[in-house]
Formats: sequence, C-alpha cells, structure tokens
Amino acid sequence: MAYLDNVRTFVRVYELGNMSAAARDQRISAAVASARIANLEEHLNIRLFQRTTRVLNPTEQGVTFYHGACKILEAVDEAEADITNITASPRGSLHVAAPLGMGQRLIAPVVPKFNEAYPLINIRLRLSDRKLDLAAEGLDAAFFVGLPKDSTLRVRKIADCPRVLCASPAYIARKGQPRSTDELKDGTHDCLNLRYPGAPEFQWPLQMAEGVKRINVKGPFETDHADVLTSWALDGHGIVLKPIFEVAEHLNAGRLLPVLLDYPPIPIQMGCLYSHRRRQDPKTRLLIDFMVAHIQASLPKSA
Repeated sequence: MAYLDNVRTFVRVYELGNMSAAARDQRISAAVASARIANLEEHLNIRLFQRTTRVLNPTEQGVTFYHGACKILEAVDEAEADITNITASPRGSLHVAAPLGMGQRLIAPVVPKFNEAYPLINIRLRLSDRKLDLAAEGLDAAFFVGLPKDSTLRVRKIADCPRVLCASPAYIARKGQPRSTDELKDGTHDCLNLRYPGAPEFQWPLQMAEGVKRINVKGPFETDHADVLTSWALDGHGIVLKPIFEVAEHLNAGRLLPVLLDYPPIPIQMGCLYSHRRRQDPKTRLLIDFMVAHIQASLPKSA
C-alpha cells in the first residue's frame, strides 16, 4: 500500500499545486507528503516536480505520470468497489460538501443516521457557501441549492424548493407592508442580499401576472453567509428572499412574516453533484440515495 499512498499523494499535489494543501487533503503532515513524493521520484528515477521557493510545477515526465497514475487509481477504486459489492460491507471515507443553510438544517442531522446504517463508512462533512471544485478539493459529492454550472459532473436532483419573501414584525411595523415589486426596486423597502463570487442570482425572480420577472432590488446590507442574512432579517433590517426550509421555524413562530404573497418567488433547485469517476463507488451511491430520501421527507412544502 505504500506505493499507492505515494501515488495518491502525488496526484493530489499535482492537482492542488501545493504540497501543504495536498497534505491537508490527505490528512498527513507536509513532511510526510514531501517524503512520499521523494520516494516516488527515487523509485521512478525521475523528477516529478520543479521546485522553487514558491512554485511547484510538474515536469514533462510528471505530467505524463499524472495521467497514467489517474488511470491506476481509478482502476484500484473500481476494483475496491467491486469487492465491496460482493462483500456487501461498504467501508472507507466519503468527503462531502454542502452550503451552510442546507448543510446545517438538512445534511448534518442525517449524518449520524447514515453512520448507524453503515458504521464502516466515515463522513467528512464540509460546509461552505462558496463555490467548490470537486476534483481540486477531493470531494466525493457536493450538495447545492441553485443552478449548477459544471457540465462535467453528474447531477442528482433532489427537489424544487419553495421560497418566500419575508421580514420581521418590527420591520413591517416600521416600514409598512410592501404593496408592489416597484417598492423593492426604488428603495422604498430595504432588501437584504446574498452575494458572493459565483452567486447564482443578483436579482429576485418573482412570479407576476405576465410570467416570471427578475426584479433588481436595493438594500443597505449584503453578505456571503446565509445565516447572517437571516439574522439581519430577524433583527428588523429588511426583507429577505429565502428557501422556506431555512426560515420555516421563524415563520412558524411568527418571528418572520411572509410579504408580497401575490408575487411569490419561483422555487430554487436543490441537488447533488458527483464525479463521473465515482460513478461505480457504492459508498457514494449509498450516501446520495440515503440523503435524498431523508431530505425529501423533511422539506416543508410551503410557507
């Protein structure tokens, strides 16, 4: 296994372009990662990387070996998957990502249930609202809310999630109920926005009599953190557009109230991305099937 460990570390160093990042991904020290690369170079009697103080570039031989190494690892992964199918005892680790709101409310509570059903599979869950690169970050699956852009990945749709425009009673008492979508555009009402690099929407898509219309909104605050946005709305700072599952408890308790019910936001897609390379891995299939079933059962249907 030592040789395969060396190869796996080399592949991650090549893909991430950084020894320390690859070491963190492999959950080893940078010294161990460096030693594995050195051992591999000694075994192959070639130099895989050109090293400077800041840059780690693959040599021509390193590029050639990388493509061969990927085939080796894919063959090993598929062989292990076949054995797992035969033994019916899936084991190993899965690296999974999800956006903060979805991860905290829908994914994290299901992880212990999955572990009870499949105790030999370890889940490494990463929560972030930023766009993630599955290959570069070593992820087996990434859940999403919005519209996926990467056509090279497989997509498993979970649901179309209803959304709601809402604000706190204190905000409505201070600013009044919005009467039309024009009041979202002209600054009459304060709109709280989720904006980050690669954000899928900078407008609010609302269902109008003439069809869906994207409304350019104005507001004093914006953030890249979904729960901060909810906190601002709860504190009375403005109107927020949210998937209902993120604010259902606040709606039910009356801490947030729906507004502009005649112009409902269009639903947003929720799903899961996974690599074609992982298509034969039963662990990934088990996890996605398990999560999808539990998420679909727990999603609120309306405000």
